[in-house]
Amino acid sequence: MADYRLADAEAKFADLIWANAPMNSTELVRRSQDMMKWKKSTTYTVLKRLCNKGLFKVEDAVVSALITRDEYLAGQSRRYVEDAFGGSLPHFLASFIGGKKLSDKQAEELIRLITEHKEG
Repeated sequence: MADYRLADAEAKFADLIWANAPMNSTELVRRSQDMMKWKKSTTYTVLKRLCNKGLFKVEDAVVSALITRDEYLAGQSRRYVEDAFGGSLPHFLASFIGGKKLSDKQAEELIRLITEHKEG
């Protein structure tokens, strides 16, 4: 998966698109102005940047997503585990849980996920 590093303003703008896509670029400009107080030129500059990163596309003045918000967040999560824990999911989980107790439901869900994604 590509490495989508977004600044805070880019992430907020991307969320706006994901929540409304597909949408007309004129509507996107209006919503960007309302939500973020951006000018038309800023909207198109940031949109072009996110299109170049492979998140969105514009065809016939319609903005649509090339990846979903969930796909983006999954990539961000994987990159975080790689960067902060050397890719070790067990180290990440141990740190995340941090001595807290899991409910039976949480433990069962984790076991189910591990079983589903186990190699072999």
